[in-house]
Amino acid sequence: MKEKKQLKIGGIIDGVGWNYMGWRHPDMPANASENIDYYVQKAKRLEEGKFDTIFLVDVSHIGPGMIPHYLSMFEGVSILSALSMVTHSIGLTATIATSYADPFTVARQMASLDKISNGRAGWNAVTSNPGGLANYSRTHLSKADLYPMKKEFLEIVEGLWDSYEDDAFIRDKESGVFYDHRKMHALNYRGNYFSVDGPLNISRSRQGRPVIFQAGSSSDFMNIASKHADGVFLPADNLEDAKAFSQELKRRVELEGRSFDDFLLAISHNPIVGQTEREAEEKFQELQALMPIYRIQKPKLFGSAEKVADQIQSWYEAGAMDLLLIRQEHPLGFDDFIDLVVPILQERGIFRKEYESNNLRGNLGLPYPENRYSI
Repeated sequence: MKEKKQLKIGGIIDGVGWNYMGWRHPDMPANASENIDYYVQKAKRLEEGKFDTIFLVDVSHIGPGMIPHYLSMFEGVSILSALSMVTHSIGLTATIATSYADPFTVARQMASLDKISNGRAGWNAVTSNPGGLANYSRTHLSKADLYPMKKEFLEIVEGLWDSYEDDAFIRDKESGVFYDHRKMHALNYRGNYFSVDGPLNISRSRQGRPVIFQAGSSSDFMNIASKHADGVFLPADNLEDAKAFSQELKRRVELEGRSFDDFLLAISHNPIVGQTEREAEEKFQELQALMPIYRIQKPKLFGSAEKVADQIQSWYEAGAMDLLLIRQEHPLGFDDFIDLVVPILQERGIFRKEYESNNLRGNLGLPYPENRYSI
């Protein structure tokens, strides 16, 4: 077994954050979800904190009762492409639903982001609820279609990302040879939902292909994730459930002939941190005041920096978490976590002080994916 990786940390830049009335807070731009300066500021701050990746969520449909900052928000790949120009090491992960998108387009979008960012792209490949069907001309999908369709989608995207072997492009000006045609490969995929010839018109990046994340808990989900994902988000709220889910996923990953050491278990939290318990409580009450009609629950990661660091360490050392995804609850949530918690984790040797690699796979401790045609 490989030596245990250090803890990985990502940050969700999600408009005003987890608290949907956060736009009312005096320290938060009310238009954060469509404010490029806000995204740039947060991206740079996360990179200062040595986070592994920026993570963007997405929605496929909106309505009058929607979370306010989802009513007008940037499209993920577009904003991440912009952020790639003002960052250097941090990963850039977009959420795109397989239920509505086209696999050739997604393969091209994500491969382009991967090249633009010099190998820092990640894709959170999700299914989506039926609400978006009316926006994507897909009225025929049933719930039973979601995972079979996702399986085909992932097979196509991964196949298209291998369209060119790593050394296919020679670009020799003297000889006039631009590429080796023997190292360009059509896909010729025929499935129940998609028909794609290929090849994709972009070569592989320095990390081979984007990192794939998935989220879910069903048996169908685990079967797909064990073959196609580099990391999954655990649905568990407590340590014992997380460990049980991890063990079942490990079994399925190894049945696919993969090493579980090359797989990431991720958990998302929205911490509220203070130098003391009292300071964290004051920040929580600030948020509660923005929502006078409803009571918000305290997050599981709550309290002094030492207390929060202890909680994180216990999950990490129990083998229930490799990647912690932080979502802001308070407008200063990222700053508090980076300034107060990260130094403790670094002092304990759990989290990095400097980036190990110039690409996302390298920083996450994931292996380089060999091209299927080169093996």
